Amino acid sequence: MSTDTTALPSSPLGAGHTASHGAVNPGEIAIGVIIGRTSEFFDFFVYAIASVLVFPRLVFPHLDALTGTLWSFAIFALAFVARPFGSMIFMAVDRAHGRGVKLTIALFLLGTSTVAIAFLPGYDQVGVWSAILLAAFRIGQGLALGGAWDGLASLLALNAPQQRRGWYAMIPQLGAPLGLMVASALFAFFVANLSSEDFFDWGWRYPFFVAFAINVVALFARLRIVVTPEFERLFVSRELQPATVRETLRTEGRNIVIGAFAPLASFALFHMVTVFPLSWVFLFTRQGPARFLVIEAIAAVAGVLAIIASGMLADRYGRRTLLAVSAVAIAVFSGFAPQLLDGGDVGEGLFMVLGFVLLGLSFGQSSGAVASSFALQNRYTASALTSDLAWLFGAGFAPLVALLLSSRFGLLSAGAYLLSGAICTVVALMVNRQIESVDP
Repeated sequence: MSTDTTALPSSPLGAGHTASHGAVNPGEIAIGVIIGRTSEFFDFFVYAIASVLVFPRLVFPHLDALTGTLWSFAIFALAFVARPFGSMIFMAVDRAHGRGVKLTIALFLLGTSTVAIAFLPGYDQVGVWSAILLAAFRIGQGLALGGAWDGLASLLALNAPQQRRGWYAMIPQLGAPLGLMVASALFAFFVANLSSEDFFDWGWRYPFFVAFAINVVALFARLRIVVTPEFERLFVSRELQPATVRETLRTEGRNIVIGAFAPLASFALFHMVTVFPLSWVFLFTRQGPARFLVIEAIAAVAGVLAIIASGMLADRYGRRTLLAVSAVAIAVFSGFAPQLLDGGDVGEGLFMVLGFVLLGLSFGQSSGAVASSFALQNRYTASALTSDLAWLFGAGFAPLVALLLSSRFGLLSAGAYLLSGAICTVVALMVNRQIESVDP
């Protein structure tokens, strides 16, 4: 695999190509990418935090706290299962009605599903229907996230200057720590300033309303970019058009599988330093959730800096080299770091900062790790499917599995789970190199 994000030379249309809103260039694409990713990750983390602090008590009060959280994480995983199906459905919408219509419907579904959770009744009001409704809304979020793929990340990679492709590859990944910082700070504020009764009665619902508002703003910001004639011509010139899922799987199936497993280390670590530690601290220590949410927000700053550093390192040493070295570092981290969660303030802080630094270095270059292997006519659909499967295999069940293992066998077993993701990344990178060496 080439260490670049794409095998093609850069040819941005910015030079001499003007429109009513200015020239199309990588910087403008980057703005749309950051807005879209930050809004999606904010939604993601608002739900993830509520899965630990709220839903076990609201939806599963008849179960003990650990079992309720495990069931909450099971529903959490449904979005990742639904996401590939959302991609398939909305790719058909894209082919029939265009990218703007697809994005509008997908983000409307995402916003509707998100705000519906804000009105979720508890088990005490509707019984088991509370869990059924939550599962339905979560599936709606997953379908919408599959449809929210706008192709801007691929467009950014194809139009980035050749010598700075690692730098531009990290830009979409900044949305994750930025979204976490805002979501954690928002929940920390409500937890710290409301009584327990008020927080569980109405306080937790406000972040979901905020998520809906951010979705609306992000929708108009992304549509302003995606549906302009300049960007439509750019998508066409780069052949970034939606191919059928069946044809894409037939021609790119091997590369999609490799691409889904190549970033597994970073995707597994993603939940090991965001969702899982909050659940462990909340269930098995006497530390308050507000304090740990602040630790998460501060550690996410280290993640932002590490993602930025990943762009510079990838351009200097190569993307595949950085991914491989990061996977080895994550394997080492998995051998000792999870046990730091039982080490009080210092141990928790050290775990979070180290984890976010490793996450930033690996996650910063994990998007489309084998995108250069996709034929251009399949890149738009193949990149979406690869992302969906990577999240499903690497992250979807991570909080559930890590909490289940650690609650029964100790924190070291959660490290073993993380180690398995690192091994998968190294193997996928090796297989991809071998395939490239024999393919014409």
